[in-house]
Amino acid sequence: MIRGQRLDQALNICKFSTQVAVSEDLYSLLNSAFANAKQKNPNLREASELWVAEALVDEGFTMKRYRPRAQGRGYQILKRSSQISVVISDDKNYRSHTLKKKAGAKAVAPVDSADSAAVTGEEVSE
Repeated sequence: MIRGQRLDQALNICKFSTQVAVSEDLYSLLNSAFANAKQKNPNLREASELWVAEALVDEGFTMKRYRPRAQGRGYQILKRSSQISVVISDDKNYRSHTLKKKAGAKAVAPVDSADSAAVTGEEVSE
């Protein structure tokens, strides 16, 4: 929804989205990320200078609760949560090291003689 968008466009998408519950949390997260970026780099003036490089939703923690049932039994209720990660950058084509590692785990790229010192032959086991 917002991956690859300029930050000001992503904020507008979240503000006027019909999915109210998700967009409110995402809007506040993007505002917080912009405030953090502005704190680190005071030269930033507005949100149109930044891009949303990554937006990931991962599984968060699970709270386990028990509901009393008939004959002294208890059924387990899993209250699941999620974790949202957003990376903003001033470069439109920015990719973090986590995406490169996942994408390049099985791909083998040709190596030039000049780049041979930077490449290691490690494989990622699954």
